[in-house]
Amino acid sequence: MPKIMVVAGEVSGDMHAAKVIKEMKKLHSNLEFIGMGGRRMESEGVELIYDPTKLSTIGFIEAIKHLKLAYKILNKLDKAMKEEKPDVILLVDYSGFNMKVAKIAHKHRIPAVNYFAPSAWVWGKGRAKTMAKRQVKIASVFPMEEKVYRQAGADVEFVGHPILDLVEPELSKDEFQESYDINSDNRIIGLLPGSRQQEIEGLLTPMLEAAQEIKKSYENIQFLLPLADSISREDVKERIESYNLDINLIAGHSYEVMEIADLLLVASGTATLEATCFQTPMVIVYKTSKTTYWLGKLLVKLPYIGLPNIIAEDEIVPELLQGEVTGQRIAKEAIAILNSPKRVERIKAGLKDVVIKLGESGATKRVANLVLSTGGII
Repeated sequence: MPKIMVVAGEVSGDMHAAKVIKEMKKLHSNLEFIGMGGRRMESEGVELIYDPTKLSTIGFIEAIKHLKLAYKILNKLDKAMKEEKPDVILLVDYSGFNMKVAKIAHKHRIPAVNYFAPSAWVWGKGRAKTMAKRQVKIASVFPMEEKVYRQAGADVEFVGHPILDLVEPELSKDEFQESYDINSDNRIIGLLPGSRQQEIEGLLTPMLEAAQEIKKSYENIQFLLPLADSISREDVKERIESYNLDINLIAGHSYEVMEIADLLLVASGTATLEATCFQTPMVIVYKTSKTTYWLGKLLVKLPYIGLPNIIAEDEIVPELLQGEVTGQRIAKEAIAILNSPKRVERIKAGLKDVVIKLGESGATKRVANLVLSTGGII
C-alpha cells in the first residue's frame, strides 16, 4: 500500500493538508497516511506522530520558546521516515520547520512536495536555493513565488491559490442580513483583528478607537466583528464595553462580513486575501513586538506587507504598520475611502486584477495529483 507522510504545523496548514489528502483519496483508493498535523488531518485518516497546532506563534522571538520541542519532533519524523519508508512527503506551510524536514527527506532520498513553500519572495532567494538544493518539488500558490523558485533552480509548478475554492459564504446576503439584524441602508464596517490572541491584544483597541472616530462622521453606520473559534467572546465583549459602540459580535461568518461590508479594518494576513476575493475595500493593519518588527525589517525584501499589495506590486489599499496603528490614523484612512466613490472603484478594480493573478480554481486537486505523481503512485 502506498504510504504518504504529511507534515503541517498551524491550524491553516492542517486544513489545507486535509483537503489535499481528501483529493488524493479520490485519485487512489488505497493509501496510507502518517505525519504531523491537527484534528482535520486526523479526521482524514492520518496517523499522527505529533499535533503542533496549539503552538501557533507570531514572529521570531515568540517562536524561540518552542525550539527544543521542535528538534524532538524532527527526531521523531526522522525515525518515522527511516522505519516507515514513505513513498513521498507533502510539506504544508510551517516554513522554518519544514525546511528542516526537507533536509531529512533528502537524506533518506524520499521525494518531497512543498505546498505553501517558504516565502522566498519575502525573505530573499536563499530559501528558494535551499529548497532547490534539497530537490523539493514546489507547488507554488503565488505568481511571484513561482518566478523566484524557478530562478533559484527549483522544480516548481504554479498550482494557483486554494483560497479561490475556499472563500464561499454559508449564507446569502439576505439570509445573513436577516439573521444578524443588519440594515442594508447603513454603511457596514467589518472589524477583523485576527484569529490569534496576540493580534486581539495588539489590534482590537486601535480598531475600536477608529470605529468611534468613524461613527462621528456618519449617521447610519453599523459595525460587525466576526469572531474566530480560537478567540474568547467574553474577552472581546469586555474590551468593547469601555467604548460607546454598538458592535455586532458574530460567531464565525467572516466571509459573509467581507461580502456585505463597505469597508474592512483587517489584520495583515490571509484575511486580506480572502477579502480580496470579494473585492472589498480595506485598511490593512500590522503590529508585532518591536524586536520582531526590526528583525523583519532587516530581512524582508518587500515594499509592502499586505498580500493584495504585494501581489499587485502596488499599494491598492492603505496599510498601517506598528506606530501608525492608532485609532485616528485608521479612521482617517477609512473615512478617506468611504468619502470617495472613485477611490472605491479603483480599489475594487485593483483587487479584481489580484484575483486574476491568483490563477484558476482547483488548486487542491492539482496539488493532490502532483504529490501522487512525484511519489510514483499514479
